[in-house]
Amino acid sequence: MELRIQNLSKRYPNGTQALADVTLTVRPGMFGLLGPNGAGKSTLMRTLATLQEADSGSATLGNIDVLRDKDAVRRVLGYLPQDFGLYPKVSAEDLLEHLATLKGISQAKERKARVSALLNQTNLYAARKKPLGSFSGGMRQRFGIAQALLGNPQLLIVDEPTAGLDPEERVRFHNLLADIGQDVIVILSTHIVADVHELCSQMAVLDKGRVLLAGEPQEAISRLSGRIWRRFVEKAELADVQAQQRVISTRLVMGRTRVHVYSEGSPGAGFEPVEPDLEDAYFATIKGHVQTAPVPATPAVA
Repeated sequence: MELRIQNLSKRYPNGTQALADVTLTVRPGMFGLLGPNGAGKSTLMRTLATLQEADSGSATLGNIDVLRDKDAVRRVLGYLPQDFGLYPKVSAEDLLEHLATLKGISQAKERKARVSALLNQTNLYAARKKPLGSFSGGMRQRFGIAQALLGNPQLLIVDEPTAGLDPEERVRFHNLLADIGQDVIVILSTHIVADVHELCSQMAVLDKGRVLLAGEPQEAISRLSGRIWRRFVEKAELADVQAQQRVISTRLVMGRTRVHVYSEGSPGAGFEPVEPDLEDAYFATIKGHVQTAPVPATPAVA
């Protein structure tokens, strides 16, 4: 089952063009969605999750028309928004049982088995009787994934799932998402470029409602081979370097500013070539220093 998005557009009443002819093909597996604030990521996810309407375009999930057959989409959809509410005094087990009933799992034996399996999958079984208000941030996110998986979804949409998690919980959550992504389409929206590099076999970069880059992360990195240069500069030098070079990123390292520059050849004295990473590809794309046309959509299977 593939998700095919074709020329999807959305303009809000205030004039903001949230989506502009977005075209993507998403295969089963982990798909990373990157972009700055206001890029259109949330609008795209909410549209795919049937929570708002598009102005034009189409989206199909297998044989399901996502924009017109919302009930069919919801039967195969799991959604974890960035902010979701919990009942703090209710246990994880009890709330999952209740949500499973709402999902249509009417047989008590089946419902109990499904809830137990999800609590084990998300490493929450030992805490199943504890009130949700006592859960850590990472436990709350894992519970969010558990509820999103109740209906055995074919499409799972998660928004900034690792924001605010400590390193251990982030790794645990990565492993959970990677396991889920073996069998279904998982769309991961994040500001953390490293999450996409580590988890996703497919990705897209959005800005101002448009797809600037789509394809495989490693392919995006390979396009920059031999074109990223690094130099450490003093604070007083930075403005001159930014005026003279195509600077894609700056970072303060032990009191000095590390500058990454895009250039076909050596930008000058003091610069050294570095192997690009996905962060370089992201910033080079967003800042328009390098033209990286979207990869053509996968041809339809006859």
